[in-house]
Amino acid sequence: MPLLFDKEVIISLSDSDYDVTQMQDSFLTLDFYMNLLFDNKFEKYSESYRAGTFIFVGLKNSAELIKQYALYYRGKTIDGSLQNDATTKSFIYNTIKPKSEKNNNRFVHYLYERVRKDDISCCDRNLSIEEISKVLAPQISSPYAMPVGITVSIPLDDLLIFSAFSEYPNSLFGEL
Repeated sequence: MPLLFDKEVIISLSDSDYDVTQMQDSFLTLDFYMNLLFDNKFEKYSESYRAGTFIFVGLKNSAELIKQYALYYRGKTIDGSLQNDATTKSFIYNTIKPKSEKNNNRFVHYLYERVRKDDISCCDRNLSIEEISKVLAPQISSPYAMPVGITVSIPLDDLLIFSAFSEYPNSLFGEL
């Protein structure tokens, strides 16, 4: 579903006919497309430098995308579910998450040592200066734009309000 930056989106996580029982195995997958703007084409750099230098575009943790959320249950807001500091709370929660859990989730977390290896757990793109130069070469006016897409998966139990579902995996919840 296309949407503009910084707009509210309501996502239904379930159906009224089914109860959610495995929140710890549920996630949202989002495809982001953006234009990176550059003020030069990197023409002054040598070929070897362009081939070996990369720009990282991504997130340390996919849950950082959500800055605020509220939980609705059968059309009503659940008291105390509004999280204005969702990014901060998610960061704190993920700081204590075991390393093994961070290593195995696709497009979710990245550990600094895995970025260069282009590990599946990363929610990023590594763009070589050479690749960027080729895209920017035919453009004639600054700023030069390069379209980039990344895929991000957000495990629902990474969000603070759903974190208890990892501890109580068979908890029952109705329509969300």
